[in-house]
Amino acid sequence: MYSFNSRVRYSEVNKDGRLKLVSLLDYFQDCSTFHSEDAGMGTEYLAGQGLAWVLNFWQIDVMRYPQLCEQITIETCPYAFKGCLGFRNFDMLDEQGNRIAVANTLWTLLNLQSMRPAKPTEEMLQAYSISSKLPMEYLSRKIPVEGEGERQDEVLVRKHHLDTNYHMNNGQYVAVASDLLPENFEVDRLMVSYHKSAVLGDILYPVIYGKGTEEVTVVLETEEHSPYAIVKFNGILSKQENRVPVVGKIL
Repeated sequence: MYSFNSRVRYSEVNKDGRLKLVSLLDYFQDCSTFHSEDAGMGTEYLAGQGLAWVLNFWQIDVMRYPQLCEQITIETCPYAFKGCLGFRNFDMLDEQGNRIAVANTLWTLLNLQSMRPAKPTEEMLQAYSISSKLPMEYLSRKIPVEGEGERQDEVLVRKHHLDTNYHMNNGQYVAVASDLLPENFEVDRLMVSYHKSAVLGDILYPVIYGKGTEEVTVVLETEEHSPYAIVKFNGILSKQENRVPVVGKIL
């Protein structure tokens, strides 16, 4: 199991002083990046091989969002390689070692020249130690989209959405979708399936399903209704409260 320690930063919390869902996802993404870099299988190695790992699917279950300045540990481990596919778990622990979030992911290794799936090299397989699957409820990677959707305002892909692959970063799809949730929606499970990479200048057309319920799905699609990503949120609609700001003034 690979891990690193951190502390929840002010830039990572929401108005209630708790870690934002997108920030939690970013911690998991960063953890897998650190793991690959430290194993010698990072961006430089992959570029030299003409390869890239492409994320197909997230499932993140959240038991508790850590507070501002709270000490946390982020862990990750691959638990299987099957052909061109890699399966990886993540979790987040609090200072007492309690698991406060856990995730399952599926990745595809892509040959960037042919744009076709590729099998990991023997060197790559030896660099990663396979661990047992973490205990969690493993759900189907197919996210059903049912009922009538309601199209929302379009979103233009800008430079700040991009990562080193010149594609919209995985977390940015979740950020766009989560902005459509009501303010009092507490997410305890996130599922995302990625279908098409958005690039600079593309326009995302969000369509929301289950609006006003505790199971909301947002399809980020092209003008021709082909999905870039399908994002599903499960949670609870909490009572609206007049909360006092966590920090009144920063000097």
